[in-house]
Amino acid sequence: MAVTVHHVTRQPLDGIERWRAVPPAVVADVSKSACLINPAIRPLNPPGRQPKLFGRAVTVSCQPPDFGAVLYAMDVAGTGDVLVIAAAGNGDTAMIGEILGGQLLRRGVAGVICDGAIRDVGELAAMTRLSVFTRHITPCGPSSSETGAVNGPVQFGGRAISPGDLIIGDDDGLVSLTSADMAAYIEAATKKLLLETDWQKSLADGKSVSETFSLPRPA
Repeated sequence: MAVTVHHVTRQPLDGIERWRAVPPAVVADVSKSACLINPAIRPLNPPGRQPKLFGRAVTVSCQPPDFGAVLYAMDVAGTGDVLVIAAAGNGDTAMIGEILGGQLLRRGVAGVICDGAIRDVGELAAMTRLSVFTRHITPCGPSSSETGAVNGPVQFGGRAISPGDLIIGDDDGLVSLTSADMAAYIEAATKKLLLETDWQKSLADGKSVSETFSLPRPA
């Protein structure tokens, strides 16, 4: 079986830049977790050192220990993209490491998220312009490069992700948004950001938590 590369024409995402200031926590809140990717897929770097992630998905479907689709995706993913490696949560075989991570960096890719395993994590963590998230870490590498698909729909961390969907990530975790999600939630997300700013100001001005959050008088 050969690797399948789907040639897709990605449509512009209207209003995508409005989402750049919205963190995953706010997306999770306003979507009632509908856009949340499984939090078991964690940032590679410790809190405070993880590069934020924002970009459009180039999807990869893998069948570990085969990583053929990842290799083909190296020539597809480009500036500002996020490589989404759907490896069915397999922790036995790394789908990407230092060499391919370095190539993504050279191509201007924003990051890679893996519902599976990666390796060479010290080297990947040092690539501060490449944001990496993964479910597992293992030293064991792939053994073949003959199967899989690039830029088809995938199941990733409990979410259906299609090529071109928006991926946002930070220290807290990951979310994905379709164009319909973006349109449905942007106003609520903007209001939530303003509300959080008001809460911060209220507390900094010396108001109590009860006043700030308009809590009813306790019994």
